[in-house]
Amino acid sequence: MSGFGAVGAPPAQEIAGWSHLRTGKVRDLYQNDSGEILLVASDRISAFDWVLPTEIPNKGAILTQLSLFWFELLADIVPNHIITDEVPEVVADRAVIVQPLNMFAIECVARGYLTGSGLKEYKATQEVCGNKLPSGLLDGSKLPASIFTPATKAEIGDHDINIDFQRAAEIVGDENATELRELTLKLYDTAADFARERGILLADTKFEFGLNMAGEITLADEVLTPDSSRFWDLSLWQPGSTQPSFDKQFVRDWLTSSGWDMHTPPPELPQEIVEKTATRYEEAFERITGSKF
Repeated sequence: MSGFGAVGAPPAQEIAGWSHLRTGKVRDLYQNDSGEILLVASDRISAFDWVLPTEIPNKGAILTQLSLFWFELLADIVPNHIITDEVPEVVADRAVIVQPLNMFAIECVARGYLTGSGLKEYKATQEVCGNKLPSGLLDGSKLPASIFTPATKAEIGDHDINIDFQRAAEIVGDENATELRELTLKLYDTAADFARERGILLADTKFEFGLNMAGEITLADEVLTPDSSRFWDLSLWQPGSTQPSFDKQFVRDWLTSSGWDMHTPPPELPQEIVEKTATRYEEAFERITGSKF
């Protein structure tokens, strides 16, 4: 699992029958005597490699329930690590029990639109992770076809680093890299088509995979949530500018303008920012699933 070791993460709660393994930016991992993993999503929110002191109400439950929705929808493409969502009452709705996996040491990123670190690289080289792209693309432009842009899994406190397919193959092997690329793009294209029908553009997303005990490639961690994806409002999409998104952009923007130096513990978030962020997470869930949270 990625995302562990962010500065400021609090101690994990005790859960009867489960031994705490580690705490990450958002998730806490536990293990039982059978070797199963209890994956608990908290209401914590992180930004700029810090866990913020203010939580976002219902965030953990939204991430968990949205992931379960996608795991079920995409199950015919690739197996996933879910065993059950019947979990201890103390973590009901925001936890799942999953298989332990031997995780691949790369992040499997798919992009259908140009933005973020991909835009920065494109401006310098007209490529993104070795994928040559046409000239004239803008921030938010739709790509001719979705592309696979893997990244390394960062050490604690560092950022993931974008790599090309050749480097990914060196890390996980040629055969695995080829299969991971095919699975990543098929999952992304399927999810992007589904989301677009619901008025949401899936600009990019990150998947994580591992090998189960039978040696099968298995989809893991969270999938297609506002924490692992860029969701844009189709009705407001306009290439050439920053797109309104269903994620923690309100938080990032406020922190950037707050005067925080990003080296000392971050400030508490204003209630307005908390409420706006919670609303965006809930709206993403409701639009995609068609259900009220």
